[in-house]
Amino acid sequence: MQKDLKTLFGKDHGLDQKSVEFLTNALEKSNRPGFDYIEFKQSLGALAQMNLDEETAFKSAFATASTVGLTKMKLLETAEHYKKVLKDEKTQFDVALQKQMSQRVASKEQEIEKLKEQITKHEEKIAQLREQIDKYQSTIDGADAQIQKAKQKIDSTRISFEGTHQSIINQVEKDIENIQRYL
Repeated sequence: MQKDLKTLFGKDHGLDQKSVEFLTNALEKSNRPGFDYIEFKQSLGALAQMNLDEETAFKSAFATASTVGLTKMKLLETAEHYKKVLKDEKTQFDVALQKQMSQRVASKEQEIEKLKEQITKHEEKIAQLREQIDKYQSTIDGADAQIQKAKQKIDSTRISFEGTHQSIINQVEKDIENIQRYL
């Protein structure tokens, strides 16, 4: 079923596949027993391959699902449940991202500040400390490049995840609107 979820939610081009897999894994782990929004979404995916218009696909999937006890209320309730799962994953991702930023960037920035203070102190000393000052300056120059690289990688990961997250949220919200409109 996991492959189906990746196909259903990750079909838009340009989505980060690692993020799609991460988010659909979370949906799969939170999948409630019985026929609910996830199975309804899978039914819609199957019907989409038959080139049905959206309204007919929604009504057909719901008609079939209602034979196993799915109600519009349960469908909306479970769609909201999965939306909350996705929001919780985003919150956890943000915390982990901040931790990475702190570990990889802030600690380097603190290191740079300490080295700059030492450089200032050494510059006030006599010329024999010049070699030590040059060594610290070299470390700072190398750290700047590492910080930029770490920031770019973290930012790229954030942008990919947020784009994927928003796309999936948008799909769920559109499905909720269509459920409200068509059912």
